[in-house]
Order: sequence, then structure tokens, then C-alpha cells
Amino acid sequence: MSGIVRDSDVVELDEPPVFSFSQKVRANRTIRNDGTFRGKEIGDILVKKGEIGYVISIGTFLQQFYIYGVEFLESGYRVGMKRKELEPVDGSGEIEDLPLPEDAVS
Repeated sequence: MSGIVRDSDVVELDEPPVFSFSQKVRANRTIRNDGTFRGKEIGDILVKKGEIGYVISIGTFLQQFYIYGVEFLESGYRVGMKRKELEPVDGSGEIEDLPLPEDAVS
């Protein structure tokens, strides 16, 4: 067990997750396959820096980090991301909930 290398001494699990389900997020760096994404070669680009996605799951890793499962729109991939690899997308000016046709008719 002593061979495990941790990114930091911070234990994110002491606090609630930073992102929530269905939250719109942006990748703040290019993410390559580390060997855990089936069907792609190690080193293949999975997510480009700036790509937009939505949080679809929240898990944990090494009893230290939250891992956010993010569905990216451009690539169509679902990728597990750490907090430091994501940033929230400001929803101001966007219409998230459009009225259904029956709601719009008076």
C-alpha cells in the first residue's frame, strides 16, 4: 500500500462535492486515455481543453478525491474527471428550462 502516489495531502471527501448532478462544466485541460477508457489507445485524446459537458455521476477515488462522471457533448464520451480538471460554466444568459408546447399556449 505504501507504493500509492497521491496528488496531494488534501482529502476532498471531508467536504461535500464541488459539482452537482447535471451541472454544466468545462474541461480546463486536455484529457488523454490513461488506459482506463476501453476502445481507445493509451494517450489518445478523450476530451479537449474547453470542451463542455454535464456531470452525470459522482464517485470517489482512493478515499481521497471525488470523481465526476462527465458526459461531453462534442466527443460524446463519458469520462471520469477530478475537481482540478473541471471548472463550472456560468449559466447566466442561458435558458435552461424551455417551456413545453402545451405550457406556452394560453
